[in-house]
Amino acid sequence: MSRMHMIKVVGALVLVLAYICSNDQVEGSEGLSYGFYDKVCPQLEGIVRSGVQSMSLTDPTTPAALLRLMFHDCQVQGCDASILVDSESNNYKSEIRSSRNMGIRKREAVNLLKSVVEVQCPQRVSCADILILAAREAVFSSGGPRIDVPLGRRDSSNPTNSALADSSLPPSNVGVDDMLRLFEQKGLSLEESVAIIGAHTLGVTHCFNIESRLYDDPKSEHGRAFEMYLKLRCPQGSLTSNISVVLNEPTTLTFDNHYFINTINGRGVLTIDAEIPFDPRTVPFVQRFAADQDAFFQAFSSAFVKLSTSGVLTGSQGIIRRSCNALN
Repeated sequence: MSRMHMIKVVGALVLVLAYICSNDQVEGSEGLSYGFYDKVCPQLEGIVRSGVQSMSLTDPTTPAALLRLMFHDCQVQGCDASILVDSESNNYKSEIRSSRNMGIRKREAVNLLKSVVEVQCPQRVSCADILILAAREAVFSSGGPRIDVPLGRRDSSNPTNSALADSSLPPSNVGVDDMLRLFEQKGLSLEESVAIIGAHTLGVTHCFNIESRLYDDPKSEHGRAFEMYLKLRCPQGSLTSNISVVLNEPTTLTFDNHYFINTINGRGVLTIDAEIPFDPRTVPFVQRFAADQDAFFQAFSSAFVKLSTSGVLTGSQGIIRRSCNALN
């Protein structure tokens, strides 16, 4: 074989290997890959799956809490487990102390999963990846799609604060324009943005978060009867608005497309829920998802992956925490 021919063969092999490796990584998310822990911690996904299933049996609201926890973490400065860090002193307010994070639960559940993982794979798996896997399992265990997610995130090493969360997380009365803009910044398409809002199919809404919609904002003719029902559940000036809740939709423990069916019928709880069935940009997707659950699942899965890979720390960035609630 001539020297020139060998050079061509070697060059071709390099291109093939590069193609294979690039297919294993996620476009636009350098350092993340599918099967990231296959060799260093093959037990990881099984540990998280079993843990979430066990927690959900004890507390059926666990999936909704874990999914919200993941969203609030990723929306501030990328999925870096910063929301899990506790305040270190009275002079420092961590991200979790933001008013936008009122009602956030199950941070201790991620810490528990981390402690189990640490026994099997010490200092190899980030809290950020455990949180993403826990949210993924939350969706699946409550009836939603099985989502394949790339891994390899690192945890933040710089403390975040409540002011950053205040400015990054959408308010409870956010409308269509601001919500679409927020998700567009994360790389989501219009279809994916509507699908990710469908996460409201799980869980409940605190009365505190709909007071503005019910008593301050101009009233719409759409869903007037439902607004009256919400006012009965959440009376103005109630001293218990921080703990009183309304169901997001009747099948609130099941991940399905009933959220979209509800909104079309004028029974959206939050402002964004009430607006998306009537905005010309979003209504085609709301109607499609209400009629076709598989279409919703497919678009949601794509949106979940994009959100979970936005602005992540990888490689030599960040750290792998020993405990999720402390910077170490």
